[in-house]
Amino acid sequence: MLILASASPRRRELLRRICPEFSVEASDVDEALAAGPVPPAVAALALRKARAVARRTATGAVLAADTVVVVDGEVLGKPAGPAEARAMLRRLRGRAHDVFTGVAVVDAATGREASVTARSRVLMARYPDATIDAYVASGAPLDKAGAYAIQDLGGHLVDGLVGSYTNVMGLPLGVTRRLLAGFGVPVSGAPAP
Repeated sequence: MLILASASPRRRELLRRICPEFSVEASDVDEALAAGPVPPAVAALALRKARAVARRTATGAVLAADTVVVVDGEVLGKPAGPAEARAMLRRLRGRAHDVFTGVAVVDAATGREASVTARSRVLMARYPDATIDAYVASGAPLDKAGAYAIQDLGGHLVDGLVGSYTNVMGLPLGVTRRLLAGFGVPVSGAPAP
C-alpha cells in the first residue's frame, strides 16, 4: 500500500503516471525549511512530512515531497498573495533559477526511510507585465513555489530547462520511481524526465 503525504493535485496527477493505486493523506507539518544548504533542507522537510503520516498508519510506504525555487541564493516559496506573486514573477523574468524537490519514502511498519533531492535549472522567458497581471489575476500562481507552474500558459513562461520537467512540476518521476522500487512498491511505465 502506498500513501502520498500531499494535498497537491499536481503530485497526485504525476504519481498516477507510475503508480496508479495509492491513497492520499496530507501531512499538515510546518513547511518551514531548516537553516543551511537548500538541497538537504528540502529533503529533510519531505522526510518530516512522510514521517508525520507514517506515525498515523501501521503499514504501507509513505511518499512525500517538497519543492522550492531558489534565485540569487534566496528561497522563493508560495506567494502570500497577488502582490508577492507579481514581485516573484518580475524577479524571475528573463533569468535562470534552480528548482529543488526533496522526495522521501518511509516504511510505516519498519521505520526504514530514504530521501533524495532533485535539482533542475530553469530559464524564464521575458514575458511582459501584461502577462504577469493576467496570470496573477487567474489565481494560478498563488499555490506554487516561485509563483509559477512550468506547464501553465502553454509553457510560455519558460524559455529553457536543464533537468527534470516533472521535478519543476513538483515530483521528479525518475527519482520517485527509483525510491519506490527500492521499497518494493510496484511502479510501471517509463517515467517522464
